[in-house]
Amino acid sequence: MRIRVVTYFWIFFSSIFSFNAYSGIILSGTRLIFNGNQNETTITVTNPDKKSYLIQSWVSLDDKKSPDFIVTPPLFRIDGNMSNVLRIVLTKNTLSQDRESLFWLNVKAIPPSDPDAKDTLLIAINTKIKLIYRPASLVGKDASDAYQELIFKVDTKTQQLVASNPTAYYINLANVTYNNNKIESPGIVAPFSNTKWSIKPTGAHNSVNWNAINDFGGITSTESQNIN
Repeated sequence: MRIRVVTYFWIFFSSIFSFNAYSGIILSGTRLIFNGNQNETTITVTNPDKKSYLIQSWVSLDDKKSPDFIVTPPLFRIDGNMSNVLRIVLTKNTLSQDRESLFWLNVKAIPPSDPDAKDTLLIAINTKIKLIYRPASLVGKDASDAYQELIFKVDTKTQQLVASNPTAYYINLANVTYNNNKIESPGIVAPFSNTKWSIKPTGAHNSVNWNAINDFGGITSTESQNIN
């Protein structure tokens, strides 16, 4: 007797492009801003394939499911060439009101199994995009300018470049160069916090160039700063 083995792998992605498209499903954005003056926000899931998928969705924080949000529907089938809307609902408003909070929206696409196939390998793709809660007190202000407020300095003792964020917004850096040397994967600078990168200081006069990813997934213009 032959035993049919079906194995699922979870693959995680985060993208800075205009749309997310992995193994069949497309999300209508690369990040989601949840405005604190609203009870919910939405994102569209589209399946351009001919085959159907089972879609499972949830919000996570530190790789654990967050109790602060629910996603509806949490589990549904999406047929080929069809779309469906996910509603992300805030369950309780106990989040910080003086700064943004960062979560992750997970949308996992599970492909159908073929009953006639033998020893089938199925790959379930979990697409993760940033979900940023923006308190009502910050809604309406120009978050797109926050990256311009970054303050850079060089810590010569630790040989690190330090970026300090004096704003209440998460700043998702796209590119950072120090004296024309590119910082690989610069990452995020959290509100009222800092991020550090190891460098090799080259002298008394240093320069930093940087840009960021805005609310719509686009790249901002480049800012420059001289460091004495």
